[in-house]
Amino acid sequence: MKKVIVPDPPRDIPSLHYHPLLHRIYANRGISSPNELTYDLGHLLPFTDIKNINAAVALLTQALNENWQTIVVGDFDTDGATSTALTMEALKSFGLRNISYIIPNRFTYGYGLTKEITEVIIAENKPQLIITVDNGISSVEAVALANQHGIPVLITDHHLPGNKLPQAAIIVNPNQIGDNFLSKSLAGVGVAFYLMLALRAHLRSINWFDTQKIPEPSMAQFLDLVAIGTIADAVALDRNNRILVANGIGRIRMGKCRLGILSILTHAKRDHKKLTTHDIGFIITPRINAAGRLDSMSLGVETLLTNDPSKAKKLAQQLNALNDERRTIEKDMQNQALRELENLELTQHLPAGYCIFEESWHQGVLGILAARLKDKLKRPVITFTIANELEIKGSARSIEGIHMLNILTTMANNHPQLISNFGGHAMAAGLSLPRDNYKLFAQIFAQEVERCLATTELTDIFHSDGELTMAELNLSMAELLHSAGPWGNGFLEPLFHGSFMIAKHNLLGQKHLKLVLHTLDSKQNVDGIYFNVDATNWLSSQYSKIDILYKLGINEYGGHRKLQLVIQEIINGEP
Repeated sequence: MKKVIVPDPPRDIPSLHYHPLLHRIYANRGISSPNELTYDLGHLLPFTDIKNINAAVALLTQALNENWQTIVVGDFDTDGATSTALTMEALKSFGLRNISYIIPNRFTYGYGLTKEITEVIIAENKPQLIITVDNGISSVEAVALANQHGIPVLITDHHLPGNKLPQAAIIVNPNQIGDNFLSKSLAGVGVAFYLMLALRAHLRSINWFDTQKIPEPSMAQFLDLVAIGTIADAVALDRNNRILVANGIGRIRMGKCRLGILSILTHAKRDHKKLTTHDIGFIITPRINAAGRLDSMSLGVETLLTNDPSKAKKLAQQLNALNDERRTIEKDMQNQALRELENLELTQHLPAGYCIFEESWHQGVLGILAARLKDKLKRPVITFTIANELEIKGSARSIEGIHMLNILTTMANNHPQLISNFGGHAMAAGLSLPRDNYKLFAQIFAQEVERCLATTELTDIFHSDGELTMAELNLSMAELLHSAGPWGNGFLEPLFHGSFMIAKHNLLGQKHLKLVLHTLDSKQNVDGIYFNVDATNWLSSQYSKIDILYKLGINEYGGHRKLQLVIQEIINGEP
């Protein structure tokens, strides 16, 4: 079942002094004042509201004064890579010389600061300070081990805390209890940026840069990393995050960004001067993530750190090759999963929460597969593969209205031996469990999701900004909307719906559907594109009229720019 929801017309909202369509779009997203669309850095929320920020600054100041041997422990996704690169570069620019980083290999050590990777760090690095970025809030055993060796741990994280916090020297996480920071949607890189912003302010107040005879760094130079990590982690783009992202994108468009970022875009044939959040999400992020999924995220971090143009180019090429490999692996896994689903649907209805396990699947692509299946099945999905002889690993993705982390927490509380460990967000989580527990876990998970469905439904729900007139279907409107962002999770790119007649259509590479459309009341043609369409299903349908959800896109080819409707979903079709 497919359902389109259009918000009621806004009432009693003062004029935003924008184009009427843009006014409507902003109002649909809860904007009631032009001030909410002002993205000057001076409007950022103050770092002083973040719990423990002063204590963290004091600890880092001591580390700088005494030049402590410091190691940064990151995560193996893009948020983790950008957080690591930012923290490394900022502390070096503040004068810390003895600093290094480690990204735990996901296949050997798992996620974040674990007890096993802490043992390696202590033996090989002999640190005087451990800093976690984009992880650490669940590292109870690892922090206890570091404490036994007299090594303070500074945790910077944004993930939701569990029932038990690690006994770290300091925890900086806007989502911990008692934190008064108004934005709870900072990505890991956003938390790292705020900590470094606070540290620089303190160092300035004590004349650190003058006495050390080093130039005071501009914090704006790190905003390209903040923008990429924030979009990559799909956190909500509240106003504070929009300020960070808008300024980061602005720097990339001006070429004031990491050489590695420019090299990734160049290799993908994207113009950095026209960068959008879509380019970050679908060009930059998959390539950096591919390093952590198939190899080592150190490759991604080094791409963000290098100042050597030839090295940046080489690393971007390596990331691109890994991303191509990731696509092949993902496609094979998805085809295998879909075949199993087809067989299952012949004998029974799918459970409300679906688990699927295959020993041969690649751990690094489990999350992408879970997301693809979740989109297809319109229900929470957990994909599992083998971790070792005794355990399996899973990656979970959820739908609107079903809080994945709460479900796993409830299951762990009610069945203490069922899950070995887990963590994550409302929409995504990772977990591991004894292999022998899989069948019971899948059964209980389905039951728990079924229980939660009392407040939601397994329906294709699409939120549309309404229909457009032919006068609004033009290149100028597409350009206006593209410049009106930044768009992303929680501040979604405008989506419209409407009925169109099909004048022409053809398949591009048996993969993408190219159409020429016109509205029911006009013969004016407009181009459309539907990416990754089910070619077999489309060819058998042969629609002449379709009801679609679409975004206004711009097709650039041969130096020409033309309006193109980017179809997101065919709601209904008629012969």
